[in-house]
Amino acid sequence: MKNLKNITSVYFVGAGGIGMSALVRYFLAKGKKVGGYDKTATELTRQLIAEGADIHFEDNVSLIPDYCKDVESTIVVRTPAVPEDHSELTYFRNNGFWMVKRAEVLGEITKTDRGICVAGTHGKTTTSTMTAHLLKQSSVDCNAFLGGILKNYDSNLMLSEKSDLTVIEADEYDRSFHWLQPYMAVITSSDPDHLDIYGTEEAYLESFRIFTSLIKPGGCLVMKKGITVQPDLQEGVKLYSYSIEEGDFHAENVRIGNGTILFDFVTPTEKITDVELGVPVRINIENGIGAMALAWLNGVSADELRNGMKSYGGAKRRFDFYVKSEKFVLLDDYAHHPEEVKASISSLKQLYPDRKLTVIFQPHLFSRTNDFYRAFAESLSLADELILLDIYPARELPMEGVTSQLIFDLVTAQKKTLCLKSELLDVFAKGDYDVVMTLGAGDIDTYIPNIKEILER
Repeated sequence: MKNLKNITSVYFVGAGGIGMSALVRYFLAKGKKVGGYDKTATELTRQLIAEGADIHFEDNVSLIPDYCKDVESTIVVRTPAVPEDHSELTYFRNNGFWMVKRAEVLGEITKTDRGICVAGTHGKTTTSTMTAHLLKQSSVDCNAFLGGILKNYDSNLMLSEKSDLTVIEADEYDRSFHWLQPYMAVITSSDPDHLDIYGTEEAYLESFRIFTSLIKPGGCLVMKKGITVQPDLQEGVKLYSYSIEEGDFHAENVRIGNGTILFDFVTPTEKITDVELGVPVRINIENGIGAMALAWLNGVSADELRNGMKSYGGAKRRFDFYVKSEKFVLLDDYAHHPEEVKASISSLKQLYPDRKLTVIFQPHLFSRTNDFYRAFAESLSLADELILLDIYPARELPMEGVTSQLIFDLVTAQKKTLCLKSELLDVFAKGDYDVVMTLGAGDIDTYIPNIKEILER
């Protein structure tokens, strides 16, 4: 790979993605000129433009800034979500530009920095943002490239003048995490996903095994107890286990009530009592144990761990509360895999056991719906009421016979409604609500201001 230090300009094909935007900010902070394309303008792209990035929203080669047309001084970072026949992509390819995926850039960074890489089917955004916050607010400090906007800093990028620790959310989609060279890693879960890429569960698990083989000697792997990955560690890499109940790192004396969660954090050598969760949902106990394990192994003290966990504000779209009152509760969550959906609904029902829960779910990808529609139906049946939307296609074309109806027919919730996204607000306005949660990795969150307005009326 060429040297990033010799590059003066960077062009992003898909600049507004949550992972890509962290790199946009990184290169701006390093004094590079940054241009890019994205399909649609969002709040995030507006922020990037305000920070100095030159981003446009039409696939048009003439809109590429001149400084990004010098093949010697420009690197092109692309997302797999953009199709191969994209005209800007074709221009760069035909003219011999240095083109890389986001993960390749992060891989270069982990060659020189001590990468703390958080992998897993789900839990990785919360665990990586928690880890970054625990390190950042302590005497240890860190850099971070995150897959979510951490509310404490209103950013998905953190930079440090004094630390070479770099927290990275390690994405298994398209085997991206195989570019990384971690110093430490966590695997939070390994439930099969992205079977459009991997084909089989065995191939999916094999990709995690390969990821574990990339951890540098002298580092360690912290793996959730009970997951089916067979690690392949280099000599000199330590293996630790964690979970809520047992493992080298675990919780004891868990207390849930009155909207708070407290527990004692058990490490291999000490017990840290009375850790309070800043975002008090049960699933965050386990995410917190994984994050605290990484922070503890890097020298964060007991008091710093307590302060960090209590002050952690959460990532946007991860159990993100918009209203919390006696009258009604409204929150949003990015859950888009059946296990995540199940964990989100279960956590919320535990927090509000005597209140009616309405879930608005937007399935993400035709392939994922086809692979898991039975499991989705089972998880969504835990809600008291379900409003199910049409599938958000993201990078995919429709698949014959695959619609939200597959899930809907199998859901056993007391009340269920199937509607198009365009009909959602009209359908929602006719109902009676208590606790409402929007779920999905598509654009369901853009409807939250309107949903909130209807509830307040």
